[in-house]
Amino acid sequence: MGVRLFRSAMLALIASVGCGGGSGGDSAVPRAPATVTPPATRPPLTATVPPPVRTSTRRPTATPTARGELVIDASEPTGVVTELPNGTLVGGAPRMPPQYRVTHPTEVRVETVVGGLEVPWAMAFAPDGRFFVSERPGRIRVVHDGRLDPEPWVTLAVNASGEGGLMGLALDPGFQSNPWVYVCYTFDAGRLPQNRISRLRDIAGRGSGEQVLLDRVPGAAVHDGCRLKFGPDGKLYATTGDATQRSLAQQVSSLAGKVLRLNSDGSVPQDNPFGPTSPVYSYGHRNPQGLAFDPHSGSLFETEHGPSGEVGIGNHDEVNIIVPGGNYGWPAAIGAPGLAQYRDPLLAYPQFAVPPAGATFYSATRIPEWSGNFFFVSLRGEHLQRVVLDTTRSRAIAIERLFEERIYQGRYGRLRDVIEGPDGALYVSTSNRDGRGTPRVDDDRILRLVPPGD
Repeated sequence: MGVRLFRSAMLALIASVGCGGGSGGDSAVPRAPATVTPPATRPPLTATVPPPVRTSTRRPTATPTARGELVIDASEPTGVVTELPNGTLVGGAPRMPPQYRVTHPTEVRVETVVGGLEVPWAMAFAPDGRFFVSERPGRIRVVHDGRLDPEPWVTLAVNASGEGGLMGLALDPGFQSNPWVYVCYTFDAGRLPQNRISRLRDIAGRGSGEQVLLDRVPGAAVHDGCRLKFGPDGKLYATTGDATQRSLAQQVSSLAGKVLRLNSDGSVPQDNPFGPTSPVYSYGHRNPQGLAFDPHSGSLFETEHGPSGEVGIGNHDEVNIIVPGGNYGWPAAIGAPGLAQYRDPLLAYPQFAVPPAGATFYSATRIPEWSGNFFFVSLRGEHLQRVVLDTTRSRAIAIERLFEERIYQGRYGRLRDVIEGPDGALYVSTSNRDGRGTPRVDDDRILRLVPPGD
């Protein structure tokens, strides 16, 4: 297919310009910024990015399973790589699942835990049964025994205009003896917003003593990333968006468009892929919104919003498996070009906008049909997405998708985060008060998914 014909076809896929995957995945009602005086900027980092290869042709392979499903081999190249006029490579045949369905499962009951929240962005359970929730205007709320504490655990001075504000939240893995709550938020640094990772200590049921761990991460009205998760190695992983400066995603010396890896005190692990002074773990990301560690293999899964027309193409939301030092292509490559210098996504959605947000693996057995499955939530798509993966997955073997389904599509509106609770239930937050949704009664809410007999 010629470049002109290909570009004409792809332009038909362009959605409205915004954050998520050709969908306008994320936005908020503008708010007055708050002034914060940041510490000194960290010294710049250096690295060499390999030049892009322009074309490649590949063939698909598929293998039937005993259940009659087709397993697409993610390690085999598929399709044709085409260069757009701006130099961006778009490649790979659509990795659409052989089974794709929209469901409202009867084996699961959905109940509201709490309502009346304002853009709950991230959730985390403490060992003492408390449930922490970040709200984008700058508040951390606590739910205990099914009741929302009327007073915030802490209120931070944030710049909550556009898509910024208080976003990521994670608890220290040793919270009982080290009661630190980690946050990622946007603050006003002069003319441009910036992002920061810090932690606060839980003292007498309130947050205090903020310690800044990483400061002046590039920020913007959109594409701020800011998802936080602790890994099985005890390290803190954080996502950053390209802050609408696409070229920064390919610069390892910049903290924009990256997955970062830090020690819990904010120092850089000695075994990081770009050396003991660089928190960069992977690069070439546009706006990564979800992180989840596979309990089966330990692999890190990441959800990412695809382009919204700014490179002449839309859609192409992704799920990636993050490897140390990996280059995930943005903005030089989109989709699955199968080129040595870029990591192909595990899942790609070229035909329609997903755009994905929070993600988790369900390891409990309370809902046995879902045990071992990967889940992520969708903003504009307004659904919970379930992905069944091949059980042979490991760090060394390409993970293969068996099937996917969209659950509760359109029933609860925009969804922002999903986590597994200590009770074996799935918890999902809505995001209908973020400026792009249609708020419903009691929005925004935390939903709890359990078997109907519970």
